[in-house]
Amino acid sequence: MTNFLRMSAEAATPEHERPEPEKVISGDPQFTTWNLEERGGLYCGIWQATPGKWRISYEEWEYIRILEGRSVITLDDGTEYPLGPGDSFILRPGFSGTWEVIETIRKEYVILL
Repeated sequence: MTNFLRMSAEAATPEHERPEPEKVISGDPQFTTWNLEERGGLYCGIWQATPGKWRISYEEWEYIRILEGRSVITLDDGTEYPLGPGDSFILRPGFSGTWEVIETIRKEYVILL
């Protein structure tokens, strides 16, 4: 194990999944995750999602940087946040709303449970 790791999809085995069916609002979103680091409640890697819209609810803290694609995150109160390449943000525990992928999106993430 090295103490240096590049954020690259080639550095991890991809995992494929979908949101739980009861959370899907539209489309058939499919996720691919390259989890590069997992230790003591910390997760770091790359995540990709195809178009669709689903409900999200956060119990964890997450830093996100959008690498490519377009999305809109909407809070339960209706506030919308359009997102695209270069955008970075934090979702804190207690966040609740929807995530809509307009154009296949890829992000880097750091999650702390």
